[in-house]
Amino acid sequence: MTSGYVFDIQNCSMHDGPGLRTTVFFKGCPLRCLWCANPESQLQRPQVMFYADKCVGCGECVKVCESGAITSGKGCIGCGNCVKACIHNARKMVGKLMTSEEVLQEIRKDKLIYDRSGGGVTLSGGEVLMQPDFAIEILEACQKEKIHTVLDTTAFCRPEIFEQVARHIDLAYVDMKSIDNDLHKKYTAVDNTWILHNFQYLDANKIPFAVRMPIIPGYNDSDTMIWETIEFLKKLKSDFIVCLLPFHAYGKSKYEKIGMQWPMGNLPNLDRKNLEPMKEKFERAGLKVMIQ
Repeated sequence: MTSGYVFDIQNCSMHDGPGLRTTVFFKGCPLRCLWCANPESQLQRPQVMFYADKCVGCGECVKVCESGAITSGKGCIGCGNCVKACIHNARKMVGKLMTSEEVLQEIRKDKLIYDRSGGGVTLSGGEVLMQPDFAIEILEACQKEKIHTVLDTTAFCRPEIFEQVARHIDLAYVDMKSIDNDLHKKYTAVDNTWILHNFQYLDANKIPFAVRMPIIPGYNDSDTMIWETIEFLKKLKSDFIVCLLPFHAYGKSKYEKIGMQWPMGNLPNLDRKNLEPMKEKFERAGLKVMIQ
């Protein structure tokens, strides 16, 4: 039995695949997208989130901090002592190590809901592919129990790992953050070569997938980039849909809670209607597209 880091499990999710689903959020991601809405998902270890508005300054957390991180502002080891000591709930532990069986016990609770709604389980992140053995064990069990499986992924991993995991899914949601490799590195800190290769693997092996494109004004929404993306997607033979995801800053407050700085400044949320011209470009190219 394998174990892995999980930072949340959401029941009855309506936006992570068909029907009502249980979404398991893996903790740890190799990408560092500037616009990441879940910065607490990036490190593959437990973290403490600090809610300053709930803190009364009693100092109980300082007394039990093993690393002195509360006073120095750095060096937190994630021991969780401060969380236990705070009676005002100003500190919260995010992420824990779970066995595959513990995760499956949570998934099985809603089996009747999946059956009635056409739902199932979605593995999301962070990045699921950072913990492939953990993911495969969960997916294999779901397949045996006839629970529909979705992989929500950046597809950033070695092709052989991607192929091992993809054999056990019914559907993939794959991010397309930038078709331009240099810009992909600049905005996410990683190369997109593996990602594009893994798109082609899904296509060649007839594994159903959808393309999810976060649209960030001034970053990945130029006409050149959109047309290059369209040209890449047109070469794929599968019947897929492109989902355009307007930029939002809803995760901004989380950065301060884990001691990080929000990288996107005052960039405003992108209104759905502003993506209509982009949607029309995909449609004129013969691609299915929706604004999500």
